[in-house]
Amino acid sequence: MNNMKMVDLIGQTAEIRKEIDEAISSVIDKGNFIGGNTLKKFEKNLSKFMGGCHVVSCANGTDALQIALMALDLEQGDEILLPSFTYVATAEVVAVLGFTPVMMDVCENTFNMSMKSASSLITEKSKVIVPVHLYGQCADMESILAFANKHNLYVVEDCAQAIGAVYTFSDGIEKMAGTMGDIGTTSFFPSKNLGCFGDGGAMFTSNNDLVERLRMIANHGQKTKYEHLVVGVNSRLDTIQAAILDVKLRYLNSYISKRRIAADYYNENLHGIDKIILPSLNEKSTHVYHQYTLRILGKGTREKMKSFLNENGVPSMIYYPIPLHKQEAYMEYWNEKTQLSSSELLANQVLSLPMHTELNEETLEYIVRTIKLFFEHEH
Repeated sequence: MNNMKMVDLIGQTAEIRKEIDEAISSVIDKGNFIGGNTLKKFEKNLSKFMGGCHVVSCANGTDALQIALMALDLEQGDEILLPSFTYVATAEVVAVLGFTPVMMDVCENTFNMSMKSASSLITEKSKVIVPVHLYGQCADMESILAFANKHNLYVVEDCAQAIGAVYTFSDGIEKMAGTMGDIGTTSFFPSKNLGCFGDGGAMFTSNNDLVERLRMIANHGQKTKYEHLVVGVNSRLDTIQAAILDVKLRYLNSYISKRRIAADYYNENLHGIDKIILPSLNEKSTHVYHQYTLRILGKGTREKMKSFLNENGVPSMIYYPIPLHKQEAYMEYWNEKTQLSSSELLANQVLSLPMHTELNEETLEYIVRTIKLFFEHEH
């Protein structure tokens, strides 16, 4: 099968090309490329999708995390708890701002932050906990919020991979990923479930004071033009990207449904294969399948399987091959007494299969057949 992709943005765009072209043309015709009503309309529509929280757009998901931390009452050296098994941006902004990233382990089954040893990491400098909703489902937010409340921590959710996921609390209350903590952050990188045609990001909060600080910091620290109240940055979602995202937002639920159909196919047809552990579901969270990630057991099996898939035209990716505490740039922050064994284990086991909105049954069948063929050869 030729030209198979991990993410098929060309196919997805073709379905809505007319609407996208009209949206872009409208911005060009108005000549308003930064801010304006188009941007406000997108923020308003995204707020409605997210359940009514405030939405502050910005230039990218990494900026969203940085601005979120800048908006809190933190001092140099304050400690930020975050998972070691995630993309580097989560720790990167902490270090850039002069705070201290404190690595936490993750659950082997859901890939998300584990609270098992969290209490042992708390010090008088602990100020923030950053759960990352990895691969498309929420971390155990009920436990995380209770822990944060007990230790007086801010909660900043990184939901760049899980926009649209819904978490159900024990009392039946449902909340969208990114709306449960003090601030939520997301990315609109093109491959994300809601992606633009370049870089983009956003922050979510229900706190009226925080939303004002987020908006100011993202716009040079100014509330009114040339009046700078706090130190800020220049981080804006440009209007063309906002117009594109506003079109794609209308299709986000259908995109999520298509991803779930593909995941269901994988689950049904890869079930029972030795050396494969299928993705586990957090029973309190829906899954939007930004990634469909397997665990491949057996020394060297994952690398052999990845190579075999590649030879047969099936792309795959390892998200992520090195946990943060083993990255050269962040090893200085890791106390070796802190066991992060699950993060290390998963880095050696995970393998993500093609996952996007344009996967048809013929393609899925070929992927599954190729995987089964590999394991037949292995035996």
